[in-house]
Amino acid sequence: MDWGMKNRLSKIIKPDNGKALMLAVDHGYFLGPTSGLEDAEKTIAPLLPYTDSLMLTRGILRTSVCPEDAANVPIVLRVSGGNSVLDEDLSNEDITVGIKDAIKLNIAAMALSIYVGSGYQHKTLVNLAKLIDLGEEYGIPVLAVTAVGKNMARDERYLSLSCRIAAELGAHIVKTYYCDHFDQVVKKCPIPIVIAGGKKIEELAALELTYKAIHDGAVGVDMGRNIFQADSPVAMIQAVRTIVHEGNSVKKAYALYHSLKKEKKT
Repeated sequence: MDWGMKNRLSKIIKPDNGKALMLAVDHGYFLGPTSGLEDAEKTIAPLLPYTDSLMLTRGILRTSVCPEDAANVPIVLRVSGGNSVLDEDLSNEDITVGIKDAIKLNIAAMALSIYVGSGYQHKTLVNLAKLIDLGEEYGIPVLAVTAVGKNMARDERYLSLSCRIAAELGAHIVKTYYCDHFDQVVKKCPIPIVIAGGKKIEELAALELTYKAIHDGAVGVDMGRNIFQADSPVAMIQAVRTIVHEGNSVKKAYALYHSLKKEKKT
């Protein structure tokens, strides 16, 4: 691994503790104006000081993130797409960003979804391989997102298969879902794993998810809706951060969330 690749990865996964808190706000690439992201600039700005990295599309990066405000926030750029929630099969995606534009945006990593077991499995896996080739040429890490379709189970067997394939193709980080026996997914995957937050759940449940994922071997979380759709997004991202980086218990993190939420209202 060359210097540039190591340097970019160290911005996402902190070298002092090997942990990562990523904020995902890339949902609009197939969902459109997602609840909580209707005004992306207003949503993202107050969360920037508390995230290790920001995962989003180039359109939202250019229109809704102040370059000066994000000077110390590495960007994980969503570079796959080409479909929308109106299609029953979201797996029909392609690479949608050229490498030169990605470099102009000074990104730390590129993110692309793979759909193992879908009708377009081959296409998404070849897309990943092509992106990794480009990343290796220019020293940019690739985050493989193990997307799960309607007919795909979120169990240890399937997620182990998806994560291992991503690693075998050369991905540098993989984003997947938490499941029972998640420690086995981690054991069988030779690259760092971050956990997707998934659909919005209660704040306590989201903190429990974070704690279990870290405890079972994930290096961190790439959380979106469970932060920016929380009753108090700024309080929530700080609570999640204490679990990821400080090893806080769920009880302490939840108490912190309520304390910070109350402070904001007063």
